[in-house]
Amino acid sequence: MGRGCVALMMHVVYKGRALPLAWLVRQGSKGHFPEDLHIALVEQVQELIPPEAKVVLLGDGEFDGTRLQQTMQDTGWSYVCRTGSQVTASWQGEPFRLNSVGWWSKPGTLVAFPEASMTRDAYGPLLLLCYWAKRYKGLLYLVSNLDSAEEACRLYAKRFRIETFFSDQKSRGFHLHKSPITDHKRLSRLLRAACLAYFWIVSLGALCTKEGHGDIIHRRRCCDLSLFQLGLRMLDYFLNEDLPIPVAFHICSEKSGKYPAVNSPHTS
Repeated sequence: MGRGCVALMMHVVYKGRALPLAWLVRQGSKGHFPEDLHIALVEQVQELIPPEAKVVLLGDGEFDGTRLQQTMQDTGWSYVCRTGSQVTASWQGEPFRLNSVGWWSKPGTLVAFPEASMTRDAYGPLLLLCYWAKRYKGLLYLVSNLDSAEEACRLYAKRFRIETFFSDQKSRGFHLHKSPITDHKRLSRLLRAACLAYFWIVSLGALCTKEGHGDIIHRRRCCDLSLFQLGLRMLDYFLNEDLPIPVAFHICSEKSGKYPAVNSPHTS
């Protein structure tokens, strides 16, 4: 994001959407963050989570560091993270390369290695998975501290919810990647404003769906727009028609079925 900066973010998956919780921004080109920053972000989010909550962290390939896995284990979190095909592991005392497993595989294949270890520093025991979901182009290699291979794969599929958020913040929404800002601290503050705006726009999209305004803002029988895109069109409709704009950063209460009252005819 911005000019010469990258962001590391953590979200919570709620009703099919990834909602931002916390992030770190640093200067640098696109690529993996140091493991120390992964751990710092986990510790930051840990303070926001109720102690009794059950947490499963879903991470891409850079989140397989053994110190990060141990941090999540110590925190009491479960995790399912992608790892590289070149990783060397050990199972029942026999070392092997992950990419040597499943060369014969086809979509729908799942090979699990319980009580395995990552032999670069003999970290374990953990669950290693070679998984080829039917909708993927090839094998996924996963590490987890869960007991069930099927449950780990089911949960990992939710990780891709975050990609929609990134596209909403960038090419299909706020275009944060085109910001000329170079200072990572300023970009972090900009991201805070963009995330608040994201919550608001999504709530407008929910309002559009709840109150049946779809026919007003798009002319198709079947709506293929996300809540974010519906919210943007809803805001545009309110502005064009000079209508009061409801302001909320959350979805309406299920008990009341009402959105917060609007105190002024316009909000800028």
